[in-house]
Amino acid sequence: MEGEVGTSSKMEVNGNCLDESKSTKFPLTYWEISMAGGVVLSFVLGLICVYLTMPASDYSFLKIPRNLEDLQILKDHLEDYTSDYTVQVLMGYCAVYIFMQTFMIPGTIFMSLLAGSLFGIFKGVALVVFTATAGASSCYFLSKMIGKPLVFSLWPDKLTFFQAQVAKRREGLLNYMLFLRVTPTLPNTFINVASPIVDVPYHIFLLGTVVGVIPATYVTVRAGLALGELQSVGDLYDFNSIATLFLIGLVSVTPTLIGSKS
Repeated sequence: MEGEVGTSSKMEVNGNCLDESKSTKFPLTYWEISMAGGVVLSFVLGLICVYLTMPASDYSFLKIPRNLEDLQILKDHLEDYTSDYTVQVLMGYCAVYIFMQTFMIPGTIFMSLLAGSLFGIFKGVALVVFTATAGASSCYFLSKMIGKPLVFSLWPDKLTFFQAQVAKRREGLLNYMLFLRVTPTLPNTFINVASPIVDVPYHIFLLGTVVGVIPATYVTVRAGLALGELQSVGDLYDFNSIATLFLIGLVSVTPTLIGSKS
C-alpha cells in the first residue's frame, strides 16, 4: 500500500517508531482475538451461573440498557429480586459492568444510575467505584497484552497528545491521572486502553481511578434515586455539576503545577 499512498506517516511511542499506514489492516491477530474471546467466555459462564441460580421466570427484560426507558423497565423488574436474591443480582451487576468496561461497550452511565436506584447512594457509590475500577483494570491489562494496534488504529491523535502529557508530568503523574478521571478532558475508555501503552504504571492508574471516579459516580448514583424524574442523560450534568468537577480536577493537579514552577 505504500506505493499507492506515496509516503507513510509514523508515530513514536515509548521510543518505538511505528508505521501508521499499517493501521489500515485489521489490527488484531488470531491469537489476540482468541485471548479476548477467552475473557468474553469467562464473563458469559459467570452470567450463566447467576441465571441458573435464579428462580424460574421470564427474564426477557434482561438486556443492557441503551436509554432511560430501557433502564426504567430493568429497574422495575430487578426491584422484585434484589431483596430475596441480593447476591445473584450483585454478581450479575458486577459481571455486566466489568464486561462493559473491559471491552469499551458504551452505557455504563445507565448501570451507575441503576446502582443508585436499586441499592441507594452509599452502597451504590461503593458498588460503582468497585466495578468501574475492576473493569478499568481489566481493560488496562488486556490492552497491555493486545491493545497497541487497536489504539493506534482508533485514536492516533489522542495517543500522541496523551503520551506527551504523561512524559511531561511524569513526576506528578498521580495528580494528572486524578485530573483526567475527575474531568471530561479525555474519555475514560481511552484512558483505560492507552495508559499501559504510554507507560502509566498500574499503581498510579489504580489509585487515580479509585479516587478519581468518586465525584462523577456520586453525581450519577444520586440521580438514580430519582430515576423517574430524569428526562435525559444530559440532565445529570448541568453547568454547576461540570464546574464542580473541573474545580476538583484543578485542585488535584495544582501540586503538580506548583512543583513545576519551583
